[in-house]
Amino acid sequence: MTQESSHSKTKVCPTCGTRLSENAIRCLVCGTEFAPQPESKAVKKAERSVQAASLPKVTLSLPAAIGSLLTVIAVAAGLTFALVPKDPQSFSTDETATPTETPTPSLTPTATLPPTDIPTATLQPPFKYTVSATDGSCSQIAFNFNVSVQSIIVLNNLPSSCPISVGQELLIPYPTPTVPPPATNTPLPAEATRISCETVEITVQANDTLSSIAANYAVPAEAIMEFNGLTTDNVFLGTTLKIPLCARAPDPNQPTRTPTLPPPYPAPNLLLPADGAAFTLANDVVTLQWASVGVLRDGEAYQVVIEDVTASQTRRITDYVTDTKYIVPTTFRPKDNVAHVMRWWVVPVLQSGVDEQGQPIWISSGATSEKRVFTWVGVAVQGTPNP
Repeated sequence: MTQESSHSKTKVCPTCGTRLSENAIRCLVCGTEFAPQPESKAVKKAERSVQAASLPKVTLSLPAAIGSLLTVIAVAAGLTFALVPKDPQSFSTDETATPTETPTPSLTPTATLPPTDIPTATLQPPFKYTVSATDGSCSQIAFNFNVSVQSIIVLNNLPSSCPISVGQELLIPYPTPTVPPPATNTPLPAEATRISCETVEITVQANDTLSSIAANYAVPAEAIMEFNGLTTDNVFLGTTLKIPLCARAPDPNQPTRTPTLPPPYPAPNLLLPADGAAFTLANDVVTLQWASVGVLRDGEAYQVVIEDVTASQTRRITDYVTDTKYIVPTTFRPKDNVAHVMRWWVVPVLQSGVDEQGQPIWISSGATSEKRVFTWVGVAVQGTPNP
């Protein structure tokens, strides 16, 4: 029987005493299982050596580790900035972005201001006046010059009782000029006459002619054509015409009726001279002018009234012209060196007949104009013809 070499390691089964190899985990005779034995330190050291060889160990210093971490963070931030869209409105939960419409601002209407070029009156400096024996009080002087008593008191620094004496010089203010009223929509005389004319409407029947219609209504054919705007004397069946009865010829068998007066004319608009204008020795002629109220018919005229309100006895001129201007006669010029206040106005008039002396009788046919004043000083010029 050969003896096992003593160098091979064995172990004995604790149950039956059978000798087995060191690595056996079960007894071959009785079947007893052996508990695993702890590995030796040599085996463990060998395994650790194998593991270290398969996984190399990398060692970094602290500054290098921090630099690497910062590099990674910077690269991640750059990628995020490049991938994120710059327009915050582009973020949408929908897959297809909807463009946002920009509202167009509406224009605010600009209010149109009314014109500010309103005519203003130009004030004239006061003139000197010497109190005469016929001036009873300040009230009389104020009435003659068409000013207030208070204005004379303030301008001359007088007491409230306004005492005056003969020969005393006073400063008299010019009356406050009146700005002419704005133009009105008053129709012209021709249009006003057309509106006031009584008419009758007819419809042209078969076999009607302009001549037969005119003869039937005793109205001239020319008046019918003019009133209806016809260019020829042809009329057509079914046409409506207006017959102006105001143009009807008078019936010789009937008594003559008083003709119908035209509608009242508007007040004439005074033009020159300006209200409060002053005329001196250098002005030989004073011309009054006003705007026309329309084409005057036969028997119509303008009544011009001029009065000297500063004379001891009020002087007045009343004259009639068909023109829109009037030259003040030189005989009406003051004969002293005192500034005289002249007041004037214009009225449209119509001749209604004649008196016993054969002079025309005038009646008003329109509104009276505003009253203006001017001053005139000096001696009347001899030899200047009257208008």
